[in-house]
Amino acid sequence: MSVSAPQRSAEAPGSHSVRTSAPAPGRRGRTRPALPRLVPADREVLWLYLLTRVGIWATAGAVGWLFPSDGQARRPASLLAPWQQWDWWHYLHIAQEGYFPGQAGPWTVGWDNREAFLPGFPLTLRAVHTVVPDWAAAGALISFVSGGVAVLALARIARRHLPDHDAGRRAVAFLLLSPCAVFLAAGYTEALFLALALPAWLAAQRQNWPAAAVLACLACSVRVTGLFLVAALTLHFLLTARGRGAWRAAPWLLLPALAPALYSWYLQARTGDWLAWKHAQERGWYRDFHAPWEAWANTWEAAFHHTQPTGYALMWQAELLAMVVGVVLLALLLRGRRWPEALYIALTLWALGTSYWYTSVPRSTLLWWPLWIALASLSLRRPRVQSAYLYVAGPLSVMVAITFLTGRWAG
Repeated sequence: MSVSAPQRSAEAPGSHSVRTSAPAPGRRGRTRPALPRLVPADREVLWLYLLTRVGIWATAGAVGWLFPSDGQARRPASLLAPWQQWDWWHYLHIAQEGYFPGQAGPWTVGWDNREAFLPGFPLTLRAVHTVVPDWAAAGALISFVSGGVAVLALARIARRHLPDHDAGRRAVAFLLLSPCAVFLAAGYTEALFLALALPAWLAAQRQNWPAAAVLACLACSVRVTGLFLVAALTLHFLLTARGRGAWRAAPWLLLPALAPALYSWYLQARTGDWLAWKHAQERGWYRDFHAPWEAWANTWEAAFHHTQPTGYALMWQAELLAMVVGVVLLALLLRGRRWPEALYIALTLWALGTSYWYTSVPRSTLLWWPLWIALASLSLRRPRVQSAYLYVAGPLSVMVAITFLTGRWAG
């Protein structure tokens, strides 16, 4: 598998494979938007996206009929009921009540550690709820719209890196049929983060640094992964900035720090702790620091030593596999001298791989856009790769979807 384009004649020797676009004739000096108007290839990607949404929602409907909470039920649960699982309740409670309702907080017995979740998605959920009365429907709508934006951006990034016109559709197909793709439709942060992070990356490749900085700032309010995106954007800027004029955009790279700074300030004002979000993750999800080999050993024990119920053990096996995929991807990015993308993946793996044990690594693969472009690149050179992936990943995607939609832990 290779993450570099099959043909690199347009790149300077030693470059990290980031292309910049010259202004169109008659439009010199104007920056292009991160997501310009649709072209036929974009419409094809959106059609693929809609088809997969039909499939995943049909699966959710079948779950309501086949796996009711009451085995004697004569009516299925609502279509939205299966989507209200796990982290959704944290986002919902934050959107409804705020972070510290009724003076409750980390000092309260039975506290749910909700401050571990950044405010971007709950604020968006609350805003959409003003026009969509049902909270679950509002969350689903956010993910639906965000997912559409994300796949468009991913397709355009892939087409910039790979010469084949089919590259974008292939990268999107690999993403949408990946094992954890159900989380792109759930009321979770993955789709919203990608809808901000991928256009930010696309804007940076087009040297539109104001747009990249604003989008990255918003991404930082959704997931901590946004900080890793900012690091990659900064490295991309350092590697591509040429001349004094380009360096005038450098101050924009400070803007993304605003989101985490404001959230930390808010938490300090309420709890007296600038790192309250991190300490909440440590209390609730064992995300205190451990050496990488300790995290691997603890996850291996949970996966294979029969110390956990079989459902959880299987998920920890998936955690180990996803970590291996991430390490291989990082090695390929370094080999291809794609330094910014490698930095993004390296920081992500470090954050995920230094807790007590691995948690949500498979779900995080959705955010590894270099992985989907790498698979597209490989499938263009070896067509059987696409068939093999779809025939294997498709059933796994359905399995994980049913696992999540029935309330079991699914990465």
